[in-house]
Amino acid sequence: MILNVVKFGTPVLRQKGLRIEAITPTIKRLIADMFETMYAHKGIGLAAQQVGIPTQLTVIDVRGVTDRPSSLEIKGEPADVATFMPLVLINPEITPMGNPVSGPEGCLSFPEIFAEITRPDTVDVKALNAEGLPLEFRCAGLLARAVQHETDHLHGILFIDRMEKKVKEELRPELELLQAETKAELKT
Repeated sequence: MILNVVKFGTPVLRQKGLRIEAITPTIKRLIADMFETMYAHKGIGLAAQQVGIPTQLTVIDVRGVTDRPSSLEIKGEPADVATFMPLVLINPEITPMGNPVSGPEGCLSFPEIFAEITRPDTVDVKALNAEGLPLEFRCAGLLARAVQHETDHLHGILFIDRMEKKVKEELRPELELLQAETKAELKT
């Protein structure tokens, strides 16, 4: 089922997600619905907060992006990113490993708003997968950016919080309009 993606100005986007303690049928249904929603909106990542549920769950799939490469290592060995997708991260913990690099980002909760965001180019990730089994890997490139962006969501951090002040100031009219439209919709 395609879920509603909440927009900037919806309070749940600022909520830290609760840890998932068990993989229940409800969580499995949420995972399936989040993938369906992400694909329907042509996204590469989606956090539970973005569908109105403050929990530590995100889905990612970078296979459709060919102009921004990703790399992946599992137990120190290179692995094929495509065979690792689609990716479910439950209760993820990330450790920045690489140098800060700037790259373009957008967000399904901020339609048509894009900016250069600086993030570490490599991260180590520990999480549970969709079956509740431990998952550990190192990733770089677009996958590392997506993991960091989505993990931020799980802690109530938005990509606008990572923007340089000058960029955020330039986007202020669009951000204020989006927030006002969202708040008006929430009142109805």
